[in-house]
Amino acid sequence: MGQNSVIVLLGASGNLAAKKLHRRGLLPDKLKVIGFDPTHMSHDDFVKHMKSCVDQSSPELEDQFKAFCERCSYITINQDAGDDSFVELGKRMESFIEGHEAQNRHFYMALPPNIYVAVSEQLRRNCYSEKGDSQIIIEKPFGHDLESSVELHKKLEANWKESEIFRIDHYLGKEMVKNILTLRFGNPMFGALWDCNHIDNIQISMTEDIGTEGRGGYFDDVGIIRDVMQNHLTQLMALTTMERPGSFSAEDLRQEKARVLRLVPPLETKHTLAGQFIKSADGKHPGYKDDDDVPNDSRCATFCTSVAYVRNSRWEGVPFILKSGKALSESKTEIRIQLKDTTDAMLKDTNHNQLIIRIQPNEAVRLKMNAKMPGLELRTVETELDLTYKQTVEDPDIPEAYEALLLDAFKGDYSESVSEQELEASWKIFTPLLHELEGNKDIKPAPYAYGSEGPDGLEDFVASYQLQK
Repeated sequence: MGQNSVIVLLGASGNLAAKKLHRRGLLPDKLKVIGFDPTHMSHDDFVKHMKSCVDQSSPELEDQFKAFCERCSYITINQDAGDDSFVELGKRMESFIEGHEAQNRHFYMALPPNIYVAVSEQLRRNCYSEKGDSQIIIEKPFGHDLESSVELHKKLEANWKESEIFRIDHYLGKEMVKNILTLRFGNPMFGALWDCNHIDNIQISMTEDIGTEGRGGYFDDVGIIRDVMQNHLTQLMALTTMERPGSFSAEDLRQEKARVLRLVPPLETKHTLAGQFIKSADGKHPGYKDDDDVPNDSRCATFCTSVAYVRNSRWEGVPFILKSGKALSESKTEIRIQLKDTTDAMLKDTNHNQLIIRIQPNEAVRLKMNAKMPGLELRTVETELDLTYKQTVEDPDIPEAYEALLLDAFKGDYSESVSEQELEASWKIFTPLLHELEGNKDIKPAPYAYGSEGPDGLEDFVASYQLQK
């Protein structure tokens, strides 16, 4: 990031992450932050809004916050005045330029996706940096299916090069997700086992113990597959299955992820179990359709488990069991790699070895293995090697996902930005399944109680893709 840089927060909701980067001393001295939003606010109102989101529990933190506010200003967007507000934004950024130096401009678009294109066009016309670098930062959803995603990309690339579009999937900024490649390629003992000859199945799951919490109207247009599986879980699968890249450069990393995703055939309904939560068994938590904004005949899936395969020699025949859902018994994101069974020729009653990468909460890597039970008899017992960050690293400084991603964006490091090729490949995996589930009215999601493990039959469904003892 150049010394003369400007971060524009369109929607002004990305300021919390920027403040955290400031607190870590990672922002250049000359950097300016501009809030740009239709909400009418004075500068003092904007500062008050930010103050409500930041920790000022010590004099040091209070001083840091005051210093951050000196970098900030605010512009209210007049939505009825065409380009006028964007012209004003351009002039405000020009006023920060000293002499003939270049100015880098980063536009964080914390906006509804349906206005990405219109806003990006206005930014390109009125706010593009002619001497420095310009960049738009956008978040999922990137389209509603393959066709709409391709259309969105075409419209954005009319004004912005691929190297100027940073697509955020916040899971790529999580510490344990960033650790997957180091775990795989920095430890030969795992690399030697990382194939279909040793691995029976891989489960990638993200579950939440809360429902839609009053957002049912929005969620009904999206569903759990678009909300979680097509993006977060697909990225986890790509990092788990990709071949070793030539380097950790953005080009090499994203190329390998796109390459392996292209080898995943479209998901099928026969390998899928969809569900929708109903009220809890005790009646304390409402069902999905109890939300006033959700239609009574909604078939939107709030839970889905689907099995994917990678058609190459490394992963031939290994099922990747993808699972996500709301209103379940616990909130947890993890990758569970189950190895094939050992022979019973010498040892009896052994358990499957498992490598578990816990992404959240309580970041950890655990290896379940067999050992001899202490005593005179030859009996086995399951033991566990446990690397839980908070237990093995004293006061681990784990940055939040948006801190890591925004810092990469501002530095021009695109290794954790989702590429257009990755997007296209992932939508090809999920679009046929989405169209079948949504278009075939005979397919109805199975009910499951709020706070349960999921729909009836889930355990048998998952077990059917695993080797059994």
